[in-house]
Order: sequence, then structure tokens, then C-alpha cells
Amino acid sequence: MNEQPKVSIIVPVYKVEKYLRRSMDTLVNQTLDGVEIICINDGSPDNCLDILKEYKEKYKEKNIVIIDKKNEGVWKGRFDGIKVAKGEYIGFTDSDDYITLDYAEKLYNAAKQSEADISICGYYRVDTDTEHIYSTEMTSYEGKTIYMDKNPEDILSINTALWNKLYKAEILKNMKNLENPPRILDDMMFLLLIYLNTKKITFIKDPLYYYMVRSDSIMGQIKKEQIESTQNAMIEIKKIYSKDENGKNLIEIIDTMAFLHFGISLMFRISYDKNSNFKQNLKENREYLDKEFPLWRKSKYLNIIYSMKHKFSNFKVAIVKKLYVLHLYRAFLVFYKFIINTLKIDIKW
Repeated sequence: MNEQPKVSIIVPVYKVEKYLRRSMDTLVNQTLDGVEIICINDGSPDNCLDILKEYKEKYKEKNIVIIDKKNEGVWKGRFDGIKVAKGEYIGFTDSDDYITLDYAEKLYNAAKQSEADISICGYYRVDTDTEHIYSTEMTSYEGKTIYMDKNPEDILSINTALWNKLYKAEILKNMKNLENPPRILDDMMFLLLIYLNTKKITFIKDPLYYYMVRSDSIMGQIKKEQIESTQNAMIEIKKIYSKDENGKNLIEIIDTMAFLHFGISLMFRISYDKNSNFKQNLKENREYLDKEFPLWRKSKYLNIIYSMKHKFSNFKVAIVKKLYVLHLYRAFLVFYKFIINTLKIDIKW
């Protein structure tokens, strides 16, 4: 009888044939024994499926699972992967990124030693074209522990990507799904559903993940239906939290998260869309937040004084929130985009 894998890594795959081999090379050569690699070919129209089959044939001793399915999006693909995953812990990687060879080993050991539901590592932000490392993130948290019944507000300082984390499998197996998944900001909402049943989070300082930054990644047009589906999904998540015994105590955090990702991140992306009426979008965004997530305005986690006193708070976000309230966010974006686009100074929020 085969032993249970220690870690299952789920890899959604779609139109990444240029990067897939590099990603797979780091997955099949993990130093941890007992890694299951679950590749979700989400109806990719290029040669991704052939590449996956090539690796499965070449590395027969590795536990590679291929799920070939019609295109239904990364949200559904991740749930398909979770359903078949056999690992004690589950992780996710994006197929155009790559990981260090001890990624699974270090995250798994950290989770086991701390008896944590989630272990989190640092990561590199890397320019896709030049491979220049812009920055190293999430590396100052070593020794920190988040207990969701004691200091849950500290999740606000965690990056909302899924890929630099390992999760206890039973949490993902039992997590709630959304009737209408978001079209954008999906990682953040997926993570919120995971947090709902999380008790303990641990950190290691090592940067183990290479997140490839594409220069045009935020330049595409965002469609109205994408915004609407994402707004509705966030409302659904708040309802789930409101009905949960643990979640109802986290509503201020949910409202704060809504501002961070709708008030700041989404509006920043929309500002690049030349076909949008940004002034109107900003007005509608503020109305949406006030109606559905009203605690964002008085959230202590977005207070400048609070952020100055708490090591893991984001002072820059508190300043931007103040500008947003004073209707100065458009002016701020002009200045901010000048710095990052014209002066080429990388600023990570």
C-alpha cells in the first residue's frame, strides 16, 4: 500500500508552454520525499498538455497526476485539484512561476513543527523578460505566529497570493465554495475562505518562490461583468462569515480587506483601462464599499496611528486610505504611476 503523500502541489495550466518546463523542472526535483504534483490542464489550446504528458512519461517514479479538462477557469481548476489531492498538506503554484528545490520540504517541516494549519514563506518578485529581481517579500515574519482567535488582524499584512503557502489538506477539503466565483481578485477570496477554518499560521523567512512579473500584466481591459461578478463574490463571502460562529467576529477585517482590494488594487488596475470612465468607476466603487462593507471607513486597521504602532501594519496603505476618503485618490494615482512607469522605481504595496 502506498504511503500518503506529505504534500500535494496543484498547478493550474493554461497557455504557458513557454514557461511550463522550467516550472515542472523545479517541481519534479523537490528534495522532500512524498510530493504529489497535480497538473490541471484547463483546456489550454497550445502544447501544454503534451509537455505535461512528456514529464509524466519521463519521471515515472514521480507522483504526477494530470487532469485534462475543458476550460472553466483557475477557480474551478483548483477545486478539481483539491478533490483528488491525497497529500497531508496542499500547496499551489502558478505554471509560469517556479520554486526552489526545497520549497515543499521547508514549508512542510515548518507546518509540522509548529502544528500550524498554514505555513508561509518569502518570495522573489522577478521581471519575466530580464529576470531582474525587483524585490524580496514576506521575509521579516520569522518567529511570528498568527492565532485566528487572538490576533486575526495580522492576516491583513499577508500577501494574498496562494502560491507561497502550504495548507492543511482537511481545511481545503472542507472549505466552502462560492456559487458565483470572482473573475478577478480570485486568490484573495480563495484565501479568505481558507482563513475561515484556520486556527494557526506560521512563517519562515526563506524566499522559496519566484513570482514572475509581466510588464503588461495589469494593462488589459477589465470588463464590467468581471467587476460585477467580483463584487458579488465578495458580498457572498461576507455572508458566509456572518453566518459562521468564528467568522462573525472577523467582519471588520472583511470590510478592511474589501477596501484594500476594491478601493486600492482594483481601482489601480481599472485606471490603466483607456476605455473606462475612471471617475465614474471610482464613484461607484465608493458607493459599493459604503453599502456592503461600511466598516472600512472607521476600521482601526486602516488608521495611521494604529499602523505606526504595529510592526506588521502597512503605513502606506493607511495614507492611501486617507487620500481615498478625501477624494484625492485620482491625483495620487497620477503621481504613483509616474514614479513606477516613468522613473522606473518599483514600489510594492
